Amino acid sequence: MNLFRIRDLLSCKSCVPILIGLIFSVSSASACDICGCFMGITPYDNQSTISVLYRYRSFSGYEGQDHPIFPKGAKFFPIGRETGSAITSHNSDPTDFEVYRALELRGRYFIGKRLELNAILPVNSNTEQYNGNKNTLSGIGDATFYAGYHLLRKLDQETLNQRIIVGGGAKLATGQHDAENFQGIQFNTLTQTGTGSTDGFIYVNYMLGYKKAGLSLSTTYKMNGENNEQESIANSTTSFLNVFYNVPLNKKMQIVPSVQLAYEYSGGEKYQGVKTGEHVMNNLMSGIGLDFFVNNITLNLAMQTKAWSAKDDHAQPSGRVVLGLTYNFNQLYYLLN
Repeated sequence: MNLFRIRDLLSCKSCVPILIGLIFSVSSASACDICGCFMGITPYDNQSTISVLYRYRSFSGYEGQDHPIFPKGAKFFPIGRETGSAITSHNSDPTDFEVYRALELRGRYFIGKRLELNAILPVNSNTEQYNGNKNTLSGIGDATFYAGYHLLRKLDQETLNQRIIVGGGAKLATGQHDAENFQGIQFNTLTQTGTGSTDGFIYVNYMLGYKKAGLSLSTTYKMNGENNEQESIANSTTSFLNVFYNVPLNKKMQIVPSVQLAYEYSGGEKYQGVKTGEHVMNNLMSGIGLDFFVNNITLNLAMQTKAWSAKDDHAQPSGRVVLGLTYNFNQLYYLLN
């Protein structure tokens, strides 16, 4: 699914790091995939950045079956299109899966010490396999733009540091949402690289640091629009908890391991404003992350697996992987004082 799809809310496939302060660490980015800016008190915490982020999200197996994060036949990032007949049903085949991937260029620019502007430009590659029939669509996804204001910013204390960010933004309908197969049948909504709708979201992030330890708690509420075929996704919410610890290696290097929890909820697909009951999301994910800082460069790694999921007759959430590389600028001046 695309950055903002039902299956990923965040995901967050959506969901705005599905909560977002952009380009922080992968740990935050995996939580919400919209506003990925909430990692904690780390180097370059209030600096402009540019980064490349890869997100992988999978759904596999049904209730009582195995749920592999990397299902057989699912490539890590296929290029191009691999299509057969349009998929219209599922019969609890244990080999069924859905995999959503995004390669994103992200940018964050501080125009003031408390005001940041962010952008996410994705290329998506989504695969679904049901009853042995597999389809993959790849292409430009929906771009996201948002701003965050640092309502509380006490990051220079010796022992206890705090930060609160509030903000909001929009996801634009820049990706294709009506791709068809060779028979002229349109592919499933979630397999498309775009949603065809303009969506808005608001978010809040609270970060607390005590000496070398800290936590970051983020919540995002997303208001989804409708495309020209009167399809939409119910409004969604995503919350992300990240507990981390700073480990200095020397003057230029440090690592930040973390433990993460992410909860996502959406009422599922809607047609003409009425919920269809399809692809409802109600999941709790848990995992670990690791951010590695070297000079102005940050390497981000994170993996989450399903901790709990409400019963559903679709393939179950199995896991999420996030990889990122960020360049942090030594920003000394701001447009706004």
